[in-house]
Amino acid sequence: MLTLDAPEERRRKFKYRGKDVSLRRQQRMAVSLELRKAKKDEQTLKRRNITSFCPDTPSEKPAKGVAVSLTLGEIIKGVNSSDPVLCFQATQTARKMLSQEKNPPLRLVIEAGLIPRMVEFLKSSLYPCLQFEAAWALTNIASGTSEQTRAVVEGGAIRPLIELLSSSNVAVCEQAVWALGNIAGDGPEFRDNVITSNAIPHLLALISPTLPITFLRNITWTLSNLCRNKNPYPCDTAVKQILPALLHLLQHQDSEVLSDACWALSYLTDGSNKRIGQVVDTGVLPRLVVLMTSSELNVLTPSLRTVGNIVTGTDEQTQMAIDAGMLNVLPQLLQHNKPSIQKEAAWALSNVAAGPCHHIQQLLAYDILPPLVALLKNAAEKWSEKENLCLLIEELGGIDRIEALQLHENRQIGQSALNIIEKHFGEEEDENQTLLSQVIDQDYEFIDCECLAKK
Repeated sequence: MLTLDAPEERRRKFKYRGKDVSLRRQQRMAVSLELRKAKKDEQTLKRRNITSFCPDTPSEKPAKGVAVSLTLGEIIKGVNSSDPVLCFQATQTARKMLSQEKNPPLRLVIEAGLIPRMVEFLKSSLYPCLQFEAAWALTNIASGTSEQTRAVVEGGAIRPLIELLSSSNVAVCEQAVWALGNIAGDGPEFRDNVITSNAIPHLLALISPTLPITFLRNITWTLSNLCRNKNPYPCDTAVKQILPALLHLLQHQDSEVLSDACWALSYLTDGSNKRIGQVVDTGVLPRLVVLMTSSELNVLTPSLRTVGNIVTGTDEQTQMAIDAGMLNVLPQLLQHNKPSIQKEAAWALSNVAAGPCHHIQQLLAYDILPPLVALLKNAAEKWSEKENLCLLIEELGGIDRIEALQLHENRQIGQSALNIIEKHFGEEEDENQTLLSQVIDQDYEFIDCECLAKK
């Protein structure tokens, strides 16, 4: 029977069966590189359009409602035809292949050389349904790997997609927004390609009170991808263009719109004091604090993250967050049923406590110490229980078996195995325990605060 005696000794005995921890971690990272790219969460980098609808265009009626089943060779022939009906049928068939839920043939379509022709179809203003099918197909190709997204970009798709943002056909326009969001979400290079092609003014011009909610969600998500990544950050011009729109979108009632707008602000505040200042100066803090009280986790998480980022800034920026009421909300979040929220709230508080003495006095005035001490006490107990169980699993060779499942032919099983390893057997637990010990050892002596630094 396992006990809590000498946990460090037991860890040395069983942890990864004597293998070097850093080497084992590198091996996991190498094995799971593609799995990581496929990892989806509430705020996904890319989205594949699996189901949608075709715009109502009377001129296309002869081609609609006809079930067409084509081989790849017939698709290639149809796409290269001069007959718009054949082009439509072939493009639609290709799009359906790319929209299947499991294992869409993205690489096959790229290697067949279909992208340049689909890009041409984006310019076919006389045939909105053809534009729509081409945009949808390109959206799904761009939802793949960086190499597959690059094929869409190098095929010349960005500028025609931006031109479609002015289309009178709502479905065509929305699909173009979706495609641009996938391209921007790939990384800073393609994000900046979209920005320098002047996409932002066209995207902002689409926002209106009468816009369908699904369309507004796509626009907000695309704007958030244009704020993402910091090596390099998006340019100041782009940030200044987007910030007023984000402030407007934060007044919406839809949780998906609010979530993506908050994530966008979290990306923009994850940096220098100057960048934090750009966001704070919009006057957004009071609204963010209100959103920190949301019962919707997808709204609470990014709003709390954004405020947490802001209090890593200057003392003046931290004071603005305090004035906006953050200390009214954080004690409740320390008692949240989600550990991730507790962790974010504690992190935000630690940065307030790392400020000048008058910040600490304000923190004490809100009676934050009791819930914080209770959290520290309980989290030490929970960590010990988890450590005990993890040691037992390692002792029985469970980690090796779970890691082997990362290479399972079923992608979902591989992803689940990766999630288990990262969540329960990564080095982060050791780091968290060290941090917890340091906090406890300090005996809550916050008064000698000048030497503390925000991080």
